[in-house]
Amino acid sequence: MGLLRKIRDTGRMAEPAPPAPTAEDVPPQARPLAGSVQVRHVDAGSCNGCEIEIGGAFGPVYDAERYGARLVASPRHADVLLATGPVTRNMAEPLRRTYEAAPEPRLVVAVGDCALDCGLFAGAYGVEGAVRDVVPVDLEVPGCPPEPAAIVAALRRVTGR
Repeated sequence: MGLLRKIRDTGRMAEPAPPAPTAEDVPPQARPLAGSVQVRHVDAGSCNGCEIEIGGAFGPVYDAERYGARLVASPRHADVLLATGPVTRNMAEPLRRTYEAAPEPRLVVAVGDCALDCGLFAGAYGVEGAVRDVVPVDLEVPGCPPEPAAIVAALRRVTGR
C-alpha cells in the first residue's frame, strides 16, 4: 500500500507546459494545420544526436502528443517533415521525394545546427548542403542538439496549441 500512496501523492511528473503560442507565433502557412499534425521525421545524414532529442520530445516527459503532434511512418500521411542533419549527397534526392510525397499544405521544420547550416560538417565532400538548399524550410530549431523542449515548442507553433 505504501507504493500506491506514494504514486498518488507524487502526481504527474511531466515537464510543465510552456505558455501557449499566440496568433503571431504561428506561421501563416501553418494556420490550415492548426489543431493536430502528423509528423514524419527525415534523417538526411545526421549524427543521431537530434534523433535522440526527438525521441525525448515524443517520450513521456515532454510528450509532444499532448499538443496534437503525432509521428507517422509515411510521408503520404504527414503534414510536417522534421528534417535533421546536413543533407548528404546520397540523401538529397530521397529528401526531395519525401517532400513531394507529403500532401499540401506541408511544412518543413529543420532541427539542429547541421540542418540549418551544416554545422561542423560544412564543406565536407559528402555534404550537399543545408536542408533549405534542398527543400523549402518553414521553421528552424537551432541547437547541437536542440533540447526536446525546443522541438516541442516548434511543434506547438505549428499546431497553435
